[in-house]
Amino acid sequence: MLKPKAWTGVEHLMKKTSLVSFLAIVGLAGCSSSPDSIEPEPTANNEVGKQYQYVPLNVPFNQQASFDTVYRQWKGTPYRLGGTTRSGIDCSAFVQVGYADVHNLHLPRTTSQQAKLGKWVALNDVQEGDLVFFKTGRNLRHVGIYVGESQFLHASTSQGVMISSLKNPYWRSVYWQARRVTN
Repeated sequence: MLKPKAWTGVEHLMKKTSLVSFLAIVGLAGCSSSPDSIEPEPTANNEVGKQYQYVPLNVPFNQQASFDTVYRQWKGTPYRLGGTTRSGIDCSAFVQVGYADVHNLHLPRTTSQQAKLGKWVALNDVQEGDLVFFKTGRNLRHVGIYVGESQFLHASTSQGVMISSLKNPYWRSVYWQARRVTN
């Protein structure tokens, strides 16, 4: 039995709308953000060294990359859920880029996968380069790179790539854990 053309169009639109809604929900679970500032349990699962897709920073061969270099190159890049380029990047992709360039480590693509790497570190023992994680909603997570003096580098939904303070009341209230993925 053939369907009337009008019904086929409505059915197609419903399928398309459902797919877009599903993709938006799945994407939000991977990386989130929150208001930005002026200022657990360990897991045995360690996937450092696995090959993942990442976006390399173009640092001249004779120049040592640092998180400061990464920040200067990406500062102000807008946040884009699922983004991996300078036209838009999300928090986990930004961490992935930073680690690929500074430590030549290929981290997983999602915040939830990154949260299982390395070893758990107490907040008062964090060192430059440790990953800092936040629970920004019921099922939402955010990740950044600790750069010292209570500051972390991340891709914020509101301001793009920036540095924020762990002393900011918002970030302090949603702080979840820190993990060390380098020796």
